[in-house]
Amino acid sequence: MAFEALIGGIAERGYAVVPGAAPRPLVRALRERAREVHALGGFTQARVGRAEGRAQRQDIRGDRIAWLDPSAPAPAEASLFAWLEQLRTACNRGLMLGLAEIEAHYAIYPPGASYARHRDRFRDDDARVLSCVLYLNENWRAEDGGALQLFPPDAAPLTVHPQGGTLVAFLSADFDHEVLPAKRERMALTGWYRRRALPAC
Repeated sequence: MAFEALIGGIAERGYAVVPGAAPRPLVRALRERAREVHALGGFTQARVGRAEGRAQRQDIRGDRIAWLDPSAPAPAEASLFAWLEQLRTACNRGLMLGLAEIEAHYAIYPPGASYARHRDRFRDDDARVLSCVLYLNENWRAEDGGALQLFPPDAAPLTVHPQGGTLVAFLSADFDHEVLPAKRERMALTGWYRRRALPAC
């Protein structure tokens, strides 16, 4: 049902917000795994830009991230990749997006951190097709802040509170979005489904 709601939203509007999309045990296990990786020093300050132009700009982006390695996942991450593979197959069947693989990382925002308005697809690289955010927070309240602001073309901004288990997905090329500052630590898992790169001529 969660996949059907997501596919229907993307087909109709280019985005979908599905509360309770991920099983609670999976969300809890991923939250615990993220905290374990963080305690072991596995997170680094996120950067903006790409290639030689990458730079730390905390005035633009204040989260810390840890990339997931699909070749050596922890048990919680193995379950996540299996779930994401089911979602990839469903999206390709229902939306014909040609999704081939996913890249994903944990993101932890300390209190007060934010991410300025941006778009996920790079100007010179169209590989990212579908952006997904799975929130891992527990007992999140609206007054805690940290909302995702999504800016649909020709429509009012959409505010999404980062309650654990909520899945947000949108077409990477079409939607500006930002993360507003939170009053408490904010945790998410962010991923991008990519199309397969074409061979060079």
